[in-house]
Amino acid sequence: MTEAITIRHSTHSDRWQIMRLAALDDRPAPCGEALLAFVGAELRAALALDGRGIVADPFHRTQQLVDLLRLRAAQELDGRNGRRRGPAARRRIPIRTVEAAA
Repeated sequence: MTEAITIRHSTHSDRWQIMRLAALDDRPAPCGEALLAFVGAELRAALALDGRGIVADPFHRTQQLVDLLRLRAAQELDGRNGRRRGPAARRRIPIRTVEAAA
């Protein structure tokens, strides 16, 4: 069985889930706007867009999710600055949802 991975921006209503995830990870919750990674309906990782924090579910493998969040954040930063970095930036990959093996 596979579950969808969804990457999206946080909203005010996500705050309690981010706080719960931070408590599980025993780290401070990211403040302000964040990118969130969900597997199915479950929040597994959150990356602060100001670069000041990341939290991830310690009970699941999340390194690839964190890598996806960092990639998406870099893409958005490049888009805001109107810059492209090297050949990889020319092949922008919109990360919205992908299938992952359970």
